[in-house]
Amino acid sequence: MADIEIPEYFLCPISLEILKDPVTTITGITYERESIEQWLKTAQGNPTCPVTKQPLPGDSELTPNHTLRRLIQSWCTLNAIDGIDRIPTPKSPVKKSQVLRLMKDLDVPDHHSSTKALMKLEALAADNERNRICMVEAGVAKAMVLFIIKCFKEGKTTGLEEGLRILYLIWNQSQEIKLLVRENQEFIDSLTWILRCKIDNHAAVKTHAMLVLHKTICVVCQKLLGRLEVDFFKEIITRVLRKRISKLAIKSALLILTEVCFGGRNRMKIVEANAVFELIELELEKPERNITELIFNLLAQLCSCAAGREQFLKHAGSIAMLSKRVLRVSPATDDRAVRILDSISKFSAGDEAVLEMLRVGAVSKLCMLIQADCAPYLKKKARGILRLHSNTWNNSPCIAVYLLTRYP
Repeated sequence: MADIEIPEYFLCPISLEILKDPVTTITGITYERESIEQWLKTAQGNPTCPVTKQPLPGDSELTPNHTLRRLIQSWCTLNAIDGIDRIPTPKSPVKKSQVLRLMKDLDVPDHHSSTKALMKLEALAADNERNRICMVEAGVAKAMVLFIIKCFKEGKTTGLEEGLRILYLIWNQSQEIKLLVRENQEFIDSLTWILRCKIDNHAAVKTHAMLVLHKTICVVCQKLLGRLEVDFFKEIITRVLRKRISKLAIKSALLILTEVCFGGRNRMKIVEANAVFELIELELEKPERNITELIFNLLAQLCSCAAGREQFLKHAGSIAMLSKRVLRVSPATDDRAVRILDSISKFSAGDEAVLEMLRVGAVSKLCMLIQADCAPYLKKKARGILRLHSNTWNNSPCIAVYLLTRYP
């Protein structure tokens, strides 16, 4: 394919790639549809034609160049033997009127028609960004929020998977969604209700519910975050973390808990919902690095309060788990692990906990941190922990006096 000369007029002037969906602007130049739409979208002030530099209004009509597309397809077919793939015929852009008709079908009593309309809307949203923008302009975002709330009120689960997926796909294109859910307790209740529902294809549905819930939590007002009940956290912890629904759902759950954990009240509610135990159990399964970092970040926040540290120390494998991860995952994990050990050493260091740190290798890891190539503040914090309980640990062969005094 490298030896084949591609006709110059088959290439998009912006992307310099073979045209797949060629469209012609009012200046007479043909571009790849996606490339010129992105150009018009991102250009500041009065956009101009990239080739002619003539004014090109943002609302310019883009005319499909069917003749050029057929020429390109024929050329691809002739050169297929040399590894050139044939360019598929692009789908026609969705029209707002088409979306509005599908939205009307959502309200008809006929169950089959409404389900079919949801499936078509989902396919359109999944197809391309142009469709998603058109759907937002047609009011699909509001329709999906109301549809999910309606399912919650009526106790119906049909269509939830499609509705959640549509909402997730069009979220980034819509400011309206954020305004709709910013102070909407009912919508949060609807999403947590989905987590405890018995539903077909439950893993996919509940994963999308968690993805949407995470986006919702990121935009809701602080007042609403402060009103979250312990049951909200219990649903996430028991239905998602404990049952290991999917990696995406687990990641969303950890992000949600981290997002709301900054408030002192919510931190206590998360601890009350038994999050610390479940987080340790999840980490003992050796998840992926990004999940480990999220777990340690959340544990560090929860262990900043007495109830969190108490729950942490009640788990037989908690300190051993910390010890195993230090210097094995990432600098971020090391930071959070040392922060947890520091909190325990200063505020919850009973004799049993101090001896446990020595027995499972946490003290050894602190000594290794002092000698490792890591941030100076971590070395300082590790030495501080070692000095706090040097009377108990000074007879251990893993601690040498010079480690406590070597650095000023």
